[in-house]
Amino acid sequence: MNPVKIKICGITNEVDATAAVRAGADALGFIFYTGSPRYAEPERVAEIVAGLPPFVVPVGVFVNAAVDEVDGICESTGIQVAQLHGDESPDFCNKLDRPVVKALRVRDESWKSDAAAYDVGAVLLDTFAEDRYGGTGLTFDWRLVEGSPHRVILSGGLNPRNVAEAVRCVLPYAVDTGSGVEREPGRKDHGKIRAFVEAARGSS
Repeated sequence: MNPVKIKICGITNEVDATAAVRAGADALGFIFYTGSPRYAEPERVAEIVAGLPPFVVPVGVFVNAAVDEVDGICESTGIQVAQLHGDESPDFCNKLDRPVVKALRVRDESWKSDAAAYDVGAVLLDTFAEDRYGGTGLTFDWRLVEGSPHRVILSGGLNPRNVAEAVRCVLPYAVDTGSGVEREPGRKDHGKIRAFVEAARGSS
């Protein structure tokens, strides 16, 4: 079994990016949705991405942005993968000029039929909430993941205390955390990042 990939999301500054890289993160997430407390200005992200090692993947997080906006921001910042957290259609995903991760909010088995329509590199499964597109800090029933037609990136309430159990239960392609390793929105706790990576890797 391949080791689980690890993404640290909601990076807003170089210090946190460096800490995540040193801890062993495979990917860093940068949020371009202005409604998020973890929003990062594209110009700032470009500076951070320019300093990343070659095998750490920068991921851009978007919510209901236009195709041209997604591709334009990715081009100007060096983002390699587009992670879509809104109501983007399968056709929308197919129009983008880079690999796509489609986020789906899970509350029951119906996410599988939704996912089946998408021809994307992976689906990111997050906890359903009526009032937001992600970042709830809450887990969902991991048993609902069984039988996914896609690679699964598991998200939703993951932290250093529960990620090992999550990996053993779901066997995901990757795990993703943002609020679970923060001291406040947009500012990471570097000790929690290290603990998260160690726990995730130790269980895979």
